[in-house]
Amino acid sequence: MFSFQDTPGLYFVELRNNKCYNYSVSLSLLFKALADPTRRAVLQELRAGERSAGELAQKFPLARSTLSQHLGVLREAGLVEVEVRGNRRVYRLAASVMEEALAYLLELGKGDEEDEKAHPKHLGLDG
Repeated sequence: MFSFQDTPGLYFVELRNNKCYNYSVSLSLLFKALADPTRRAVLQELRAGERSAGELAQKFPLARSTLSQHLGVLREAGLVEVEVRGNRRVYRLAASVMEEALAYLLELGKGDEEDEKAHPKHLGLDG
């Protein structure tokens, strides 16, 4: 069993196998950030290394204000970190949040053996 706290600024908690897992980012913010293809493309670009806002703006055919909004959503979800260097903002991936999100999704995919016996998975078309 797991529950979500969708209020911005709160954490999400998973209860599974009598263990409680606290995550440092709201699950709804994380999925909102990952739902947009432009934001996923920005994350893909940042996989190669940190980029300034200007460098990111050259890669994406968006108004700077639109790109800034996308970067704000990614920051709020904890997926990117920003550092101010002089008059530049430099963005990089926040690996810890990505690891937490991946661990959460992998844990969702795991089933308790008793759970599977009580609720067998039907993958075919046999009903």
